[in-house]
This record gives sequence, C-alpha cells and structure tokens, in this order.
Amino acid sequence: MGQQVVAEGQYLAVFNSTHRVLKAEGLLKAQGLPIMLIPAPRAVQADCGLAIRFDENLREAVMQLLADQSLLPAFLCQLRGDEYIILQEFNHENH
Repeated sequence: MGQQVVAEGQYLAVFNSTHRVLKAEGLLKAQGLPIMLIPAPRAVQADCGLAIRFDENLREAVMQLLADQSLLPAFLCQLRGDEYIILQEFNHENH
C-alpha cells in the first residue's frame, strides 16, 4: 500500500472546479500557508478531482482567506478515523 496522503485530523477543502482550486492554492501559498494540493481521495466526491489539504491549526486562517476572495470550496471535510466527515458545505452562485 502507498503512503497515506491525508493524516488523521487534517482538513480537505474540496472544490467544484479545477480553476477555483488552482486559484485558491495560489492565494494560500502566496500568504505562506503550508497547504498542499492533492488528488481528492476516492471516498470524497470531488467534481474536479483535486482538494487542498491543511492541518487543523490552519482552519480559521485558510477559510477566512478563501471567504475574503470569494473562493470558498464546495465543502470542507476532515479525516476522522478512516472516514471523511463533511463539516460544512458552501453554495456558490458562479461556479
């Protein structure tokens, strides 16, 4: 088996388009936040197949930056045990 891409407690911001996820990645990295763009795990339904992974202690900073730039993900989930729990879903007028 390969190395696990997401560790217990980490968050995934899952986006509905490749354009949005790449724009969000650039924004967060420009702010010096240690995030990583990863293939969305099979257990997570992702339209574009990509997600941004980040640690628990970064949740507030990441989500505030994304909200400020109107780049909120389709949903935010967290790995707990061997399950991805959806914590929040976001509606977007323009996808």
